[in-house]
Amino acid sequence: MKYKMEICLLLIAITLFGLSAFFYSYNLMGSDVSLGVGLNSYPYRVYALTLVGLGSVLMLTASVSFSRHIKNLRSKSYQI
Repeated sequence: MKYKMEICLLLIAITLFGLSAFFYSYNLMGSDVSLGVGLNSYPYRVYALTLVGLGSVLMLTASVSFSRHIKNLRSKSYQI
């Protein structure tokens, strides 16, 4: 991958982590706030965990691509 694409993937992953933090902590205001334990008071936690998984995959992809890119640049510099 190109360097710009790797940076773009990392920025998207960071954005997804931020969104997932918001979704994970979002609490519905209502009558069951006093209990606060049920899944109904935190309806977006499933989406948050999905976004964390997607962000992790994107970050892993960008990191592996960047490390391969650096390894290729180093091997070319040693050949000169």
